[in-house]
Amino acid sequence: MVLALCDAGHDVVVLDNLSTGMAWAVAPQARLIEGDIGDEALTLKTMAEHNVDAIIHFAGSIIVPESVSDPLGYYLNNTVKSRSLIHSAVRAGVAHFIFSSTAAVYGNPKTVPVREDDELLPVSPYGTSKLMTELMLRDVAVAHDLSYVALRYFNVAGADPKGRTGQSTPRATHLIKVACETALGRRDHLEVFGRDYETRDGTCLRDYIHVSDLVQAHVDALSYLRSGAESQVFNCGYGQGYSVLDVIGAVERAAGVRLTVRDAPRRPGDPAEIVANADRARAVLEWQPRHDDLDFIVASALAWEKHLQSRNG
Repeated sequence: MVLALCDAGHDVVVLDNLSTGMAWAVAPQARLIEGDIGDEALTLKTMAEHNVDAIIHFAGSIIVPESVSDPLGYYLNNTVKSRSLIHSAVRAGVAHFIFSSTAAVYGNPKTVPVREDDELLPVSPYGTSKLMTELMLRDVAVAHDLSYVALRYFNVAGADPKGRTGQSTPRATHLIKVACETALGRRDHLEVFGRDYETRDGTCLRDYIHVSDLVQAHVDALSYLRSGAESQVFNCGYGQGYSVLDVIGAVERAAGVRLTVRDAPRRPGDPAEIVANADRARAVLEWQPRHDDLDFIVASALAWEKHLQSRNG
């Protein structure tokens, strides 16, 4: 996101506590402030000093099973601290707010693909923590001069096609990253969490979206808000579900190796199938994704993993 904004000539300030991020990943044209979004004195100071007119809020914890075992940690990091950031935005007179929400707000949807106005029944504290922030934004936008867009991410994957950045967090749990690490020998096996779901091959189905297309949705959302449009919620996905076994096959094709795969029990909080209907984003934001191809997504992720491997020795 920072690279895309800097490429477009925006003045960008990054606030990150670097608990999972890396300072080297921040574009050199942007300013990095190390700190926490729950620190209202710092966020207010930052917004005032840099004349911030829009916030894009990515900070949060994202591991679904971890949220089940540590719900209070997730409600603190994802909900309480988001409340602090929103409070600072209102106090500082920030006009626009873009929030990283999640498909986990739907839980196990009754119909697939799922639409934005379908029932919201999260099955994990992670999903609930994100939904609570959506509700806060909805209510704040009524009471204050703040417009927002909440983007409900489906499964984000891949890396910058120019090779400048990609997912770098150690001990990641995202399937495509884990599979790529396994293909390169950084893990000795890959676990499949459940083969008894009511899906075509018994494994979970997910809608994988390339990170560059997701970033473009944020760029489009920023233009949308700055045009004076009303607050809105949008799904960000392609409308195509791929199973765990589909992903394993794609990684094996890209890497030219067979992965060692082991079966493991289902993980708590994992829906069987979640696929987006993103017609609203295409129509309202005029969002036009360009990388709707699992093999391309996997190839870019694998290329980034090879870069990380050479970088880290």
